[in-house]
Amino acid sequence: MRLLSEHKPYWVTDLADTAIGKVPRVGSLLEAADRLGTLKVRLDIGRNSYSVPAGLYALGQPDEKAHVLVTANYKLTFDTLRQALPGVNCWLLVLNTKGVNVWCAAGKGTFGTEELLYRLKFTRLDQVVSHRALILPQLGAPGISAHEVAKQTGFKVIYGPVRATDVKAFLASGLKATKEMRRVRFDFVDRAAVTPIELVHTFRPQGLILATLFVLNLLGRQPQLWSAAFTNTMLNFLPFLGAFTIGCVLVPLLLPWIPFRSFVLKGLSTGLIWAAYVVMNLPLFGMAPSPVTAVALMLLLPAISAFLALNFTGSTTYTSFSGVKKEVRLGLKPILFSGALGIILMLVGKAIQVMT
Repeated sequence: MRLLSEHKPYWVTDLADTAIGKVPRVGSLLEAADRLGTLKVRLDIGRNSYSVPAGLYALGQPDEKAHVLVTANYKLTFDTLRQALPGVNCWLLVLNTKGVNVWCAAGKGTFGTEELLYRLKFTRLDQVVSHRALILPQLGAPGISAHEVAKQTGFKVIYGPVRATDVKAFLASGLKATKEMRRVRFDFVDRAAVTPIELVHTFRPQGLILATLFVLNLLGRQPQLWSAAFTNTMLNFLPFLGAFTIGCVLVPLLLPWIPFRSFVLKGLSTGLIWAAYVVMNLPLFGMAPSPVTAVALMLLLPAISAFLALNFTGSTTYTSFSGVKKEVRLGLKPILFSGALGIILMLVGKAIQVMT
């Protein structure tokens, strides 16, 4: 913790005295910089470096009898937990999960037994608190061997609620969780929260499509007609923008109501509806009616929405780890084949249009 004492981050209020020396103290009130950081990471700005140093933190004014809550060093997770605990005095034991949230880190093994054992030894927690109990998030259970932790350290692992917002009530009830606290949910708000970063991830391929369409629209035109090429490019791009939006936004938001269990089929079915609308209105999107173009769009647009929908299969409560692997194995190759064939036919259709 020497590093924090010399270069104190803005979210550390001061240093708390303990039996092992000074420990960084944090509060439950988030500052403007914290909220800005949350907004940026939701937009995939600095996501890979949005973390806090692993170690022991004091929240409020904890003593040797205060509860110990274990969490990940992804700052969004860290901030969510401390914000949910106004007026609570406790210790926060932060594991080094490589800047990944508890749920994903537990699956990857970074929120795991080995890291927890190391962090307990490194922070000398047994000298800070007089009890031997650790409260871990329920979603971290897959990565932790509770009996091994107890065997090697004497600390008992207690699993808290799924959501940080329930932790304060869990502590007040004597560490008793209700059925509602144990229920894993992925409701509309949760799904909406993960859509911006997925949409941002598509900006590069969207830009590539836009540039390709512009070049294709320039073919066979005189320089004085380049403004018309730009206008037509924007119209041509709308079908693709719709497919990206369906896969990144519409599918996750309407997840429970779209038929099929498979994410590929959810994205494929909604993408087919959009593709059919585009094909029936080709002039509206600056495209001349053509069987080749129609077939190309029917192959390409659903492939885009299905591929993007597939990205969510590991981010929800709808699919197990084995289910994710199975769906990727069965769905990825057909999606890529359909997309590649669609691209080829689009280029053929454009070449035919230029030559005529």
